[in-house]
Amino acid sequence: MNAPTGRLESSLTLPQPYLLFLGDTTEAGYAKTAFGLADWAADRCVGELAIGGCTVTTGLPPMSPAEARAAGARSLVIGVANQGGVIGDSWVAVLVEAMEAGLDIISGLHVRLASLPALAEAAKRTGQRLIDVRTPPPSIPIGNGRKRSGKRLLTVGTDCALGKKYTALALHRAFVERGIDADFRATGQTGIMIAGGGMPMDAVVSDFEAGAAEILSPDASADHWDLIEGQGSIFNPAYAAVSLGLLHGSQPDVFVVCHDPTRKVILGMESFALPSIEEVIDLTIRLGSRTNPAIRCGGVSLNTSSYDADAAEALMAAERERLGLPVTDPIRGGASFDALVENILA
Repeated sequence: MNAPTGRLESSLTLPQPYLLFLGDTTEAGYAKTAFGLADWAADRCVGELAIGGCTVTTGLPPMSPAEARAAGARSLVIGVANQGGVIGDSWVAVLVEAMEAGLDIISGLHVRLASLPALAEAAKRTGQRLIDVRTPPPSIPIGNGRKRSGKRLLTVGTDCALGKKYTALALHRAFVERGIDADFRATGQTGIMIAGGGMPMDAVVSDFEAGAAEILSPDASADHWDLIEGQGSIFNPAYAAVSLGLLHGSQPDVFVVCHDPTRKVILGMESFALPSIEEVIDLTIRLGSRTNPAIRCGGVSLNTSSYDADAAEALMAAERERLGLPVTDPIRGGASFDALVENILA
C-alpha cells in the first residue's frame, strides 16, 4: 500500500526506517500502530521486535535492535496503542537496549518517554532521541462552528480499532487515482506517522477538540476533499468526547460507518454491547447536523479480515440489502468499493 501525499498543516521529520516494537501484546487491536505502519508504510519498516508473551505479528522479519540497526533502521517505533497509553515495566529494558544499539525511540503513547527515568538516562548517555508524536500544537482555538469551504468526509465507528484509519486511507488513494484533489487528514499517532503530519486529537484538551478539528481541515477550494481519520466512537464510554469534538469540528458532508462484524462488545469494556450500524448512522446524523445540516451517510466499511472471500462477499451483500447503502471492505476493494466511492461523490 502507498502512503498518502498532500497538503498537511504540520509536518514531522522522523528518523526512518523503523523497527516496529510489539511489546508483549496479545490483542491485535492494541497493536494497530504497528499494523498500520506495516500495511501503509512497509517501505519504511525493516522488521519487528516482540518480547515474551506477545502473540501478534505484523509478518515482518523478527529482529533484535542490533540486527535492525545493521539492516539500516534508525528508530524503534512503539507499535502498541494500549488502554491508557502507558509503557509497560517489561518494555523498559528493551527500549534501553534499542538506544544502546543506536536507535531513537518514537512513541505515540500518552505517557512522555522522558518521564521514565531509565529512558531519560539512557537517552542522555547514548545521545539517542526520545520522540513523542502525540503532542498537539500550542494555542489551539475553541471551535466556532463556522461552515468552511471545500468538502469533507469523516470515518466513524461502532468502536475503536476496527478500520477507520484504513478506510480513510483507502478512500484517499481512490480519490487521488480518480484525479480528485484530496488530502488524508490524520488524527491519531499511527496516521500521523504515515502521513507526516496531522492532529493528535486524543491529546487535545476537551474544550478545544472541535477547534483542533477545524484547523486540521481548513477552508479549501470547492472541489477539494479532506478524508478525515475518525477516532473512537460516540458510543464508547471512554472516548466519546474525542469522537464528538471531531464530528462537530470536521463538519463532514459525508461519513462512512466502520464496523467489525465479529465484535459484539466494546473493546476493553465487555459490559457494554456494541451499537448497531443503524444506531451509529442515526446518532451521527443527529449530532453532526449541528454544524452541518446536510450531513449524510455515504455507506458502510466492514472489517472482514477474519472471513474468507466467499463469506465476506455474502455478508456484504446481505448488509447492502438490509441497509440500502453501499457496503464494502476497502482492503478487499473491487466493485463494492467502487460503489462506495461513487455514492460519496454523488
